[in-house]
Amino acid sequence: MSGEPSALEVTLLGTGNPLPDPNRAGPSTLVTAGDRRLLIDCGRGSLMRLAAAGAYPPMLSAVLLTHLHSDHICDFNDVLTTRWVMSPVDLPLHVIGPPGTQAFVDATLAMLRDDIGWRIAHHDDLNSAPTCHVTEILDGSIDDHPAWAGSGIRVVIAPTDHKPVHPTIGFRIEYDGAAVAIVGDTLPCEGVDRLCADTSIYVQTVIREAAVRSVPSARLQDILDYHSTNVQAGATAARNRVGTLVLTHMVPAPPLGAAQVWIDEAAAEFDGTIVVGADLDTFIARRD
Repeated sequence: MSGEPSALEVTLLGTGNPLPDPNRAGPSTLVTAGDRRLLIDCGRGSLMRLAAAGAYPPMLSAVLLTHLHSDHICDFNDVLTTRWVMSPVDLPLHVIGPPGTQAFVDATLAMLRDDIGWRIAHHDDLNSAPTCHVTEILDGSIDDHPAWAGSGIRVVIAPTDHKPVHPTIGFRIEYDGAAVAIVGDTLPCEGVDRLCADTSIYVQTVIREAAVRSVPSARLQDILDYHSTNVQAGATAARNRVGTLVLTHMVPAPPLGAAQVWIDEAAAEFDGTIVVGADLDTFIARRD
C-alpha cells in the first residue's frame, strides 16, 4: 500500500445481526467511488442509516445483494419504494445479486402492488410503477455495468460458502487504484480469498465462537457451521495481505466497551489493523 488515500470509501450503515439491537441496524454497507454509490445489502434500518450518512435512495447507483437471507434484504422494499416516490422522473433501480435475485425482486414488486396502485391513483405526476434492472451473477467481473459505465469502477464477484443458503456471493470493488472487499455471511473459502487479496479494506461478518457455544441453544449454535469466526477472519486477512480488517454483523454483538476481545481473537492470526465496526463508521481506501 502506498498510503495515499483514494476516492474509494466504505461506510458501515448497519453492523447488526438478526437479533434487534438499539445501537446497530441490520447488515448494510455503502461504498462510494467517485460520484457513484453502491449499497451492499439492505438489512433492518439501513434506509435510516443511509440518510444519516447524507445519502438517499435516488442517489444510489445500484444495490448489490450478497444473498437472500431475510436479515440482509428486509429493507429492500423500503429502498425501492422511497427511491420511486422521491424521484421526479423514472429512475430504474439497478440490482446485482446471485441467481434467485430476479425472483426476489419480482416477488417484492408483487407484494407492493396495492401500494403502487394507490400512489399512482393519488399523485398526478406519478404515472408508472417502480422498475428494477436485475443482473444475476455468481462468479466474474463487471467493468462497464450501466450503473457505473465510464466511471472507472470495476466490481468483482465470487461465490462464498454459506450453505445451506445457496447461492451466496461477495464483492470486490476497485476504483482509483484502490480495492475493498465486502463479504457477507460465509465460511473461509477460495472465493473469499480471491475477493480480499491485497485489498485496503476487508469487511467480514463474524461470530465469536466461545460466546456462541456458551449459550445453551441449539438454534444459536447452528450458526457455527456457516459463519466465519474472528480467528478465521483474521487468518483470511493475513493470508491475503489485507490492510484493514473490519468486523461486522457480529454474533453475539459485543456490549459497549467490550470489543477488545473480538480484536484480540482476530489478532491471533493477523497483525494488521483490526476494527470492530459500528454503524456509520467510514473508512477511506488506500491506493496500491
